[in-house]
Amino acid sequence: MRITVLGKSPAWQDAAGACSGYLVEHEGFSLLVDCGNGVFAKLREHVDYVDVDAIVVSHMHADHCLDLIPYAYALTYAPRQQPVPVGGYPGTDDPARPGLHLPPDGTAVMRALGSLWGSEGLVEGAFTAGEYDPAATLEAGPLRLRFGLVPHYVPTWAIEVTPAAGGPRFVFGADCSPNDALVDFARDADLLMIEATLPRPERGGVRGHLTATEAGEHARQAAARRAVLTHLSDEISHDEAREDGSEAFGAPVDVAAEGAVYEL
Repeated sequence: MRITVLGKSPAWQDAAGACSGYLVEHEGFSLLVDCGNGVFAKLREHVDYVDVDAIVVSHMHADHCLDLIPYAYALTYAPRQQPVPVGGYPGTDDPARPGLHLPPDGTAVMRALGSLWGSEGLVEGAFTAGEYDPAATLEAGPLRLRFGLVPHYVPTWAIEVTPAAGGPRFVFGADCSPNDALVDFARDADLLMIEATLPRPERGGVRGHLTATEAGEHARQAAARRAVLTHLSDEISHDEAREDGSEAFGAPVDVAAEGAVYEL
């Protein structure tokens, strides 16, 4: 498997950056994990958007799903997607319709977002869309996906991606507060992509994110073979995050960078 970081920002984008988005490629199959604001443009730097086979979304916060709107517009209105000749394209009876796997109740959120752009059914019309069952295994081409509920402000699922024929495990921890569920879900992962949003714990109220130290601790408890800190702003020192995460993990950790590639 080949995992490319398309975007690693938190709820606001880095300068020239993008929010949550990770491209997983295996045996000619392309899977996009999350599609936050800015991700669609970054995706186009690496792969033709009509060639993406499937998209899976961890939760319905905008920084993880908002760019499904421009993606849907491209699939709907791009000249090559039309049934008649447009702009030098010959017309097609078989326009690209990537599979879109939303979490439970994700369809209603996308309809609400689509209505803000004038079409409630925009996303459903552009993709082959449906909601996954978090308790079931999802088969996506040569890949197999599992889901683990983690605590956040809205229902959120960590995502495990493995080759269906067996092989290395990539775990994307999504967004979460400190918890044991992710530790159990990510046990012995070959690569754990784990959020490290905060420079310090929230001062009050319900927690929703991790610090770099907490991310490293979770990766250590899960006995992950490799840990990558993500979902952190360019306004936070990445050197400090790397140092704190590595100390807690007990081994060096990476800090995600757009365009970084991990081979498993």
